[in-house]
Amino acid sequence: MVKITDVARRAGVSPSTVSYALSGKRPISDETRRRVEAAARDLGYRPRSVAHGPACGKPNVLALAAPLRPGVHAPVVMRLAVSVVTTARAHAHDVLLLTQEEAEEGLSRALGTASVDGLLLTDVELHDPRLPRLHALDRPSVLIGLPANPRGLTCVDLDFQAAGEACVNHLAELGHRTVALVGSPPEVYLRETAYAHHLMRGFTTAAGRHRLTTSVQPGDPDPTAAPRLAERLVREHPALSAVVIHNEPLLEPLIQAFRRLDLRIPDDLSVIALCPDDLATTARAPVTSVTLPFAELGTRAVELLIRKLRGTPVPQTTLLPPRLTERATTRQA
Repeated sequence: MVKITDVARRAGVSPSTVSYALSGKRPISDETRRRVEAAARDLGYRPRSVAHGPACGKPNVLALAAPLRPGVHAPVVMRLAVSVVTTARAHAHDVLLLTQEEAEEGLSRALGTASVDGLLLTDVELHDPRLPRLHALDRPSVLIGLPANPRGLTCVDLDFQAAGEACVNHLAELGHRTVALVGSPPEVYLRETAYAHHLMRGFTTAAGRHRLTTSVQPGDPDPTAAPRLAERLVREHPALSAVVIHNEPLLEPLIQAFRRLDLRIPDDLSVIALCPDDLATTARAPVTSVTLPFAELGTRAVELLIRKLRGTPVPQTTLLPPRLTERATTRQA
């Protein structure tokens, strides 16, 4: 069994320096840390601070604060949670899932009663009330979302602003002049949830650049609301020729509602969705989409948090570039 003294001998440092370099408990120069990490990797050494369970005397736990608020689509939370749990287990950590409203007091209570090494937060708002607590936290954290002011925080997300721009750019290249965005439920916008506002900003910015006529509509996730929404869009915008949908429960019901209004897709109306690939490809007609990479987001977030636990520097903000795949629901206007 490889011991800390073996790593120290290979790296040419003291055992205490190895401990500090791998735990992040004291500042260590980048050159020394890299030398220690390389020695540990070469020897297959696993420090007790990242070992699992009884061997190190305490559980290794990451907390995932994923509040199931009004307007949050639970299957989305579960996709992300599965990715977080899978990646955390690969790093010998368990995950404590916090699904209630966890503002500043809630986070303090959760972290005070559980043996939590680090924290992941979802459903991030532009001016999230949980952020002051994170700045004072004695444990590392990663946000899956981008607040208005990310200074001093570690954030990872899809670049939703670029995603909104990509959708509009694609439609403008196809010659569409009047486009609509059917977005998240109204309460998501009222909370100033970050991803919804970044997407809307990208959509409106690109539409202004292309001088398109636009409409932005919050979407009630109840499928029975789809016919009313489709009728209102067509009535208020007779020249409507394309719709961007970022509301998974409404995707197929809204497409069906447009068809019942005698709008052929994509001949009369082009549709782009922001959704996971499996949803886009299993629809009745494969949907042109921007991928929502929940698995990659969960993996990236956990890996960033593990690096912070080990004292390794990480970037402040990581934005995944959008990937638009053209399928059967868009065509030349």
